[in-house]
Amino acid sequence: MASRDEIQLRVQNLSIAFGGVQALMKVSLDVKKGEIFSIIGPNGAGKTVLLNCINGLYRPQEGSIDFEGRKITHLRPHRRARLGISRTFQKIELFKGSTVLDNIRLGRHIHLKTGLLTGAIYFGPAAREEIANRDFIEREIIDLLEIEPIRDKVVGMLPYGLQKRVELARALALNPKIILLDEPLAGLNLEEVEDMARFLLDINEDERWQTTCVLVEHDMGVVMDISHRVMALNFGEKIAEGTPAEVQNHPRVIQAYLGEAEDLYATRR
Repeated sequence: MASRDEIQLRVQNLSIAFGGVQALMKVSLDVKKGEIFSIIGPNGAGKTVLLNCINGLYRPQEGSIDFEGRKITHLRPHRRARLGISRTFQKIELFKGSTVLDNIRLGRHIHLKTGLLTGAIYFGPAAREEIANRDFIEREIIDLLEIEPIRDKVVGMLPYGLQKRVELARALALNPKIILLDEPLAGLNLEEVEDMARFLLDINEDERWQTTCVLVEHDMGVVMDISHRVMALNFGEKIAEGTPAEVQNHPRVIQAYLGEAEDLYATRR
């Protein structure tokens, strides 16, 4: 298991504004290698904006982002992906007219080393590379996420819960070192939530993956159950960070969610 003492992702004093709206205000955090680090907060707290800054969709006006000791603040998203930063989105971003397998394969394109010439030679490096890619996808990801029965189905014909699973599969096809998960449980029923939580634990703990997870999620029960550490945002400001128990009972977190001194986790029961 990866050591959880090593800082893999460091965000320092990150600030970004859109017009007159300050989305993030000097937010700092350290994500340790091999942990599940969750970001919580009410709607509009800046959680998705923070993920967009980390994977390069947004460029902050102030602050810095370091990944495995390398400054990535000004790198484009595809270069961050090459370093091992993968992402799922709050709104499903799949090619609805393509099959499950084709959508997952798109996540492997960044690992292709062959060019146009070698790609035209079927029995050359391109063929061997394609076989290796397919073996990785079919043996590891499809098995892990239990989507073998739907691998040849058109994504747009699948129920929402399975589409969420396919998006996670595509993000995993990058074979990431760290995966940014933006509300992977949103819109799922109870059984689907339990399945997705189990998959996230497998991704994090299984020796074949041991992937660091940065999770943005509103389901406090799951967050408190699976996270190693939690950070809370409110109106773009970090208001708490620590273990799940510390954060769920932090006065500022309780006030941000409820406006009164009540146990945050207890409200789900």
